[in-house]
Amino acid sequence: MNNYEHLKARHRSERETWPTNLSLRVHRALSWLNRAEQCDDNDGRFIFLWVTFNAAYAQELSEFSHGREQEKSRAFINKLVELDSDKKLYQLVWEEFSTSIRVLLANRYVFAPFWEHQQGHKTEAQWEEAFQAANRSANHALAAGDAGKALGLILSRLYTLRNQLVHGGATWDSEVNREQLRDCTAFLGKLVPVVIELMMDNPDTLWGDPVFPVVS
Repeated sequence: MNNYEHLKARHRSERETWPTNLSLRVHRALSWLNRAEQCDDNDGRFIFLWVTFNAAYAQELSEFSHGREQEKSRAFINKLVELDSDKKLYQLVWEEFSTSIRVLLANRYVFAPFWEHQQGHKTEAQWEEAFQAANRSANHALAAGDAGKALGLILSRLYTLRNQLVHGGATWDSEVNREQLRDCTAFLGKLVPVVIELMMDNPDTLWGDPVFPVVS
């Protein structure tokens, strides 16, 4: 049974006892997770997984105009970490750190300041210094058991790739971005089901109104 089938079965069995907004969020997120798991290419899979993540946390229309998506996603992750009594998120980061996360953090192509350097907004020394500092922070966060901070730093790398793909800054099935796409997709594919599961574990938490409610 894949992640979608397992989580959808639980959704069907429990949703009648949940607040409407949570049930709608989970329903929408699971629909996109289902589509992501059917994808046979990492470009599409990553995009669908990102939509899944958005469906779970997005709340306010203002985020589209003020460019605060990363800030909101970090706040959402920190909220989940606080609710995560079984430390599922920390375990995920710990288990993945030696594989997809370590490789991902070492990849300059998903580090936003690298691209700022390419555009002439930062010097080579500036982006490299920022790169080393961010990676030290990730290592320190993991050593301290700070899953929220570690995930925030990882999500910032995923967000850079998201921008490249969604805004047409990359070619579908390109030969030049396979490594980062592989690692980002691998991690996001494991993170998103845990996110949905934690929301389902905490139905009494205020998850907020969805951006686009169902209007009859």
